[in-house]
Amino acid sequence: MERREAIRKSALALGGILAAPTILGILNGCQADPELTFDPKFFSEEEAWLIADLAEVILPQTDTPGAKAVGVPGYIDNMLAGYYSEKDQARFREGMEGFKNAVAETYDKPFYRLEPEAQLEITEKFHNEAVNAIREPGEGTPFILMMKELTITGFYTSEIGATEVLTYVTVPGAYLGCIPYDEVGKAWAF
Repeated sequence: MERREAIRKSALALGGILAAPTILGILNGCQADPELTFDPKFFSEEEAWLIADLAEVILPQTDTPGAKAVGVPGYIDNMLAGYYSEKDQARFREGMEGFKNAVAETYDKPFYRLEPEAQLEITEKFHNEAVNAIREPGEGTPFILMMKELTITGFYTSEIGATEVLTYVTVPGAYLGCIPYDEVGKAWAF
């Protein structure tokens, strides 16, 4: 089974937990570019830096590389430019502007100039508000949750995310459905 086929089947098995544009991008082999060495297609340069810093807050560097190191900002730019509908792009951009404005009002400086603690604080505030909000059907996913989904998907579909963080098996072997987690040590990527 090829990787794309395995991802497609996994996504179907999960009942469409990921947004359709995200799945489409993965199936088409959308790759992440490292850092900001990409030429933004969807973002302005200022927006690209905001997205890069926000992605790094969502998945910071620890004993494994962070979102910036594996190229998540370029991945997000490619996904939005190539796979998201105009409506979803507009919602993302509108949410990003709201986020930038809230940061400017609260701290009187842009996100990238904030201390890491302040970046985390405002990101958590936006995330908690989005999770706790009661949304009407059809409103769509809030910006911060779209950002989180794209960041996590970009990270775990990168080479580093799949091989260094997850346990990667090029050709899966027999299905062993009942193995205690402590025996395998970490989640697997196929």
